[in-house]
Amino acid sequence: MSKHIYKKFYYKNTVYYSKLYFFTTAEFIHIIILRIIKGVFMATKVLVYNGDNNEMEAHYLEESDTMPYATEGSLRVGEFRGSSNSPTIWTDKALMDCWNILREQWGSPIEVRYAFKRLWEGGHGAQSQHYAGTAMDMAQSFPNDQRNELRILAEQIGCFVYVEPAYLTPTWVHVDKRMTPPACAAGYIMVAEGSINTYVLILQDALNTLGFTGAGLDGVFGLGTKNALIEYQESRGLTPDGIAGCQTWTYLTSEVKGTGSTDTTIL
Repeated sequence: MSKHIYKKFYYKNTVYYSKLYFFTTAEFIHIIILRIIKGVFMATKVLVYNGDNNEMEAHYLEESDTMPYATEGSLRVGEFRGSSNSPTIWTDKALMDCWNILREQWGSPIEVRYAFKRLWEGGHGAQSQHYAGTAMDMAQSFPNDQRNELRILAEQIGCFVYVEPAYLTPTWVHVDKRMTPPACAAGYIMVAEGSINTYVLILQDALNTLGFTGAGLDGVFGLGTKNALIEYQESRGLTPDGIAGCQTWTYLTSEVKGTGSTDTTIL
């Protein structure tokens, strides 16, 4: 019978977790044959911001695996991915913590149809929390009264930062665990050198997609990210301060949203 553990290692300020499997010889041969037939060689890279220790973690998981920090079997990688085609997805441990509370108090499975998207994939507003991996849309197939009960419970547990009212999303329940305060009246927080979170991932992703490379895609705002951002700001006539504030976020997200990946996008 096979089993697995997770191995933890560090590289460039990011914690990496890889699933290590232990198989009998017969199981190993069987799995290799299946993977050759199906062409399955790539795992999904799941980046998670862990605010408990202010670190980015990288987990390499399969679509059927449980999301990091989610209660076992309650939320699969493929469910959280939703309609995104990205081989790399990201989220915040704080969102998973809230999900666990909601799921436990609800007491039965909750369908999650849309959660993650990358900015260049589009599908949401310019500064949607879905691009930060901090939002989830759920209960699309629930009856109306049951969906309203879930929405009320999500509000009552007091963990989510925002639960969208029914008049805005009557056919699903939207919750998010966004970081605050926003740089503008609404939207993303300000990020600068030293910041570590999923909003830095959005910034890096957008800069890379536009050809302002050097930032990487690790959620850690270092010198490479700062230099790429200053170059972008100078090219757009913005204050070249190397800080993603209200004006920079407004320009950058509007420019990249829904444009698709480019040759310089890090997938």
